[in-house]
Amino acid sequence: MVSSHHNRDGSISHDVVYANIPPSERTAVDSADDLLNKMGYKAELVRSRSTLQAAFMSFVLASIPYGLSTTLYYPLQGGGPAVVIWGWVLVSLIILCVAASLGEITSVYPTAGGVYYQTFMLAPPRIKRVAAYICGWAYVVGNITITLAVQFGTTLFFVECLNVFEKEPGVGIWQAETYQIFLVFVAITLFCNLVSATCNRWLPYLDTFGIAWTFLALICICVTVLTVAKNGRRSAAFAFGDFEPSSGWPPGWAYCVGLLHAAYATSSTGMLLSMCEEVQAPATQVPKAMVLTICLNLFGGLLFLIPLMFVLPDLAMLVAIPSGQPTPTIIKSAVGSSTGAFLLLLPLVILGLLCGTACTTAASRCTWAFSRDGAIPGSKLWSRVNPKLDVPLNAMMLSMAVQLILGVIYFGSTAAFNAFSGVGVIALTAAYATPIFVSMLGKRSQVKAAAKFPLGKFGWVLNAIAVAWSCLALPLFCMPSVLPVSAETVNYAPVVFVAFVSIASLWYFVWGRKHYQGPPKEEVHDVEVAVRRASEAHLKKGGALEKTV
Repeated sequence: MVSSHHNRDGSISHDVVYANIPPSERTAVDSADDLLNKMGYKAELVRSRSTLQAAFMSFVLASIPYGLSTTLYYPLQGGGPAVVIWGWVLVSLIILCVAASLGEITSVYPTAGGVYYQTFMLAPPRIKRVAAYICGWAYVVGNITITLAVQFGTTLFFVECLNVFEKEPGVGIWQAETYQIFLVFVAITLFCNLVSATCNRWLPYLDTFGIAWTFLALICICVTVLTVAKNGRRSAAFAFGDFEPSSGWPPGWAYCVGLLHAAYATSSTGMLLSMCEEVQAPATQVPKAMVLTICLNLFGGLLFLIPLMFVLPDLAMLVAIPSGQPTPTIIKSAVGSSTGAFLLLLPLVILGLLCGTACTTAASRCTWAFSRDGAIPGSKLWSRVNPKLDVPLNAMMLSMAVQLILGVIYFGSTAAFNAFSGVGVIALTAAYATPIFVSMLGKRSQVKAAAKFPLGKFGWVLNAIAVAWSCLALPLFCMPSVLPVSAETVNYAPVVFVAFVSIASLWYFVWGRKHYQGPPKEEVHDVEVAVRRASEAHLKKGGALEKTV
């Protein structure tokens, strides 16, 4: 982490910040800023994150086991342990292909615009403007709605954690009204935005704490529930293979719908791209961070889910829980104590707040990056960086306002959380697949020539798996989770997604078609090669200088 100095007006002096970076790291920062300048952008944010700190943030964005706790209802309804365990493994391996594919492209185009900028650079000239515009909107919508889903999921999870304490058998101590749940959601959203806005320089430390806290929580939950197991333990055959779909869908499709659980937890994979302009050497550090995080998440997820499947109570009872949050009930059943269950659940609530803060940070950066190219109504306002806080505060406030407005959907349907998580997964999946797909259209020629994170002969296979997953996920997560469909169980995800697409399309035809030009510079391939060579030369000099020092 780098130290900073504030000018008299309260703004951060980047020269002083970078003066404290070791020579070898400083050359990497300089080359990253040089490439950014050649792309037509000014370096406005402090590059304060190392490879590990980028990986830690990526890990906190997924926030295993919290991310798996809030959506456990879907695989339990979709079939039970077989969907929970093997669905998690399957989706994690697929997302590993997505992360590797995005990492290769990001190593060529490391900007906060992420998949939006990459699509513009890789798409054929005739369609690059509209393709980038659509991808950018999907990326922004995905970031904002996933952040909303995290805040709302934390709200519902927190209420259910409190209700492990009962005023009478089967009745929790707080039967929260709709407006009360909404107010808790507002409070959590405001808190995460406050931390993200005012504590930017400390966020890498917070992410480091988050990964240590995660594995401490995992160990405590794993050991306690398996050791106590108040109501006994299930057989290994049940924990790994039981399949009892109760959603009303045919068994095969029920299994697929249950994959929303794993897809939601891993949907944040590409959100780290929005932080490229705050990472010291993003061309190499961000791809490594994304791939490393998926591997770590796969292990952490199994460490959390397998013990729960061994102590799983009655499936029908869990699926019937009104809040749709079965994890607190599972843990309470295992430990046989309300106090013990609450103490085990409390670390997950804290992880939810850390995850919400990280998602808020990433969503603000992608909104800001898209705005500086004039793609969002009122772009001049949203593309400003607050000089005192060194964050795009206006973009953060826009993201928060959209989340609060969409949160009102909960008053109309308790299935709103399904809509928020569903549309987030849909939008981000589409956004991640777009640059990968257009790269394949160009026979991967641009990324093969300049990638610092090359996939080599595996590139085509990994790219194809990533695009195929997108083709399945887009219609899959538009489906209602249960049949028959009622007003309470209808999936609003496609409605919200279509609304955003309509707004984006209207803005494009009213204004963007004539005024939106995309990123400031269209051709940077020669610059990439030149800057990469200069960077390598500087790094060698920096390493020699370090030895001398």
